[in-house]
Amino acid sequence: MAAPPDMELSPALSLELLPTDPLLLILSFLDYRDLVSCCYLNRRLNQLSSHDPLWKRHCKKYWLISEEEKTRRNQGWRAIFISTYSDLGRYIRYYATLKKAWDDLEQYLGQWCPRMIGSLKESVREEDLDAVEAQIHCKLPDDYRCSFRIHNGQKLVVPGLMGSMALSNHYRSEDLLDIDTAAGGFQQRLGLKQCLPLTFCIHTGLSQYMALESVEGRNKYEIFYQCPDQMARNPSAIVMFITGTSYLEWFTSYVNKVVTGGYPIIRDQIFRYVHDKDCVATTEDITVSVSTSFLPELSSVHPPHYFFTYRIRIEMSKDALPENICQLESRYWRITNAKGDVEEVQGPGVVGEFPVISPGKVYEYTSCTTFTTTSGYMEGYYTFHCLSNKDRFFNVTIPRFHMVCPTFKVSTA
Repeated sequence: MAAPPDMELSPALSLELLPTDPLLLILSFLDYRDLVSCCYLNRRLNQLSSHDPLWKRHCKKYWLISEEEKTRRNQGWRAIFISTYSDLGRYIRYYATLKKAWDDLEQYLGQWCPRMIGSLKESVREEDLDAVEAQIHCKLPDDYRCSFRIHNGQKLVVPGLMGSMALSNHYRSEDLLDIDTAAGGFQQRLGLKQCLPLTFCIHTGLSQYMALESVEGRNKYEIFYQCPDQMARNPSAIVMFITGTSYLEWFTSYVNKVVTGGYPIIRDQIFRYVHDKDCVATTEDITVSVSTSFLPELSSVHPPHYFFTYRIRIEMSKDALPENICQLESRYWRITNAKGDVEEVQGPGVVGEFPVISPGKVYEYTSCTTFTTTSGYMEGYYTFHCLSNKDRFFNVTIPRFHMVCPTFKVSTA
C-alpha cells in the first residue's frame, strides 16, 4: 500500500547542498593527514580541501613558515606545505622543534656571542646524509638528520657551540661536529662499537658520542661522555656518563639552557655552569651565589674520583653606604661527601686574591674540588674586614651547594 503523501521520505541530504563556510570551518580542525584524505573522498571535499587558507595553520605549525616567508616565496600556503613536505616530510615530527631551537640559538648568539655565528655551517642535502649512512653502514636517527638539514654543525674553531669550561691549567670547548667529521670519527672498536661522535674538543680530545645501536650496555641513541676504566685489565672497558636519551632531547635541552640564561656568557663563550636558584645567601649588603659543573674528562669511576668546578659570585648591593667598603680576608669551607665524611678547610683570601668589595661591585672566581663519592656538598663563610673601621670583622655566609655526578653505566664490552 502506498504511503500517504505527507509521510513521503525527504530526499537524502547531499554534501553538494551543504553550505561552504561550515564545511571549511570543520576542515580547519583537521590535521594535514586527514585534510589530504578528504581530497580523495569526492569532488566537493577535494575542492574545499584545496582552499588555500586551510593550509596556513599547517605551514606555521610544522614548518614555521611566516607571512614574510610566504610573501618572499610568492606561493600559496598549500603549495608551500606540499613543496616543503616533499623535501622534509620524513622529519615532520621533529622539524618545528629543532628549527625553533636553531632560530632561538642563532638569535641569542647574535646578541651575546656574535663571532660564533660565523662558525655555523649551512644545511646538508638528503643525499649527503644517505651517503654517510652508506659509509658507516648504520642508520642515523631522524631527529639527528633533521637537525643537519637545518645546520651542518660548525667549523672546528674555538669557542665551541656546545659550551666551554676553564680552570687555571685546563680548558675545554666543544664543537658540534659537521656530518663528514662525525662520520670520520665513527667508532667500531671494542668499547665504543657503533658510536658516532657529536662533539669534539680540540684541546682535550673529549667527545660526546651517540650510540647508533643497543650494544655493549648502551641504549640505542643514548648520548654520553666516555671515561676509561683505569682499574680494568681490558683497555676497551669504559664508563659512560649519560648526557641525553635522544638527539632531540639532548640538543633542545642544551639550547633552552643557553637562551634562557641558564649558562653564563664569559669572554664571548658559553660556559656550562649550572646555577641553583636556592644557592644564594645575603649577609648584610653582600650576596654570595654559586654555580657548579661536573668535568667528565678529569673524573674517574674506577678508581672513584669525581671532579667538580664551582664559580662563586660575590656582590655588594648598589644601595650600600660608601663606608661599607670591605676586603675579603679569609675563607672557611666545610666539605661533606655522600658518606657523611667531613673535611674542613681554612685559609687566607680566595685563589690567591684579597678582593675589595664596594657598593655595586661584583667579584667572581672559579675553583674546584673532588669527591670519592658521586655527590657531595660544600658550605662555609668568608671573613671580611671593613676598610673604614679596620677593627670590624664580619663573616659572610656561603650557601650550601650540592654537586652530583651524572648518571653513568659501565660498558659490557
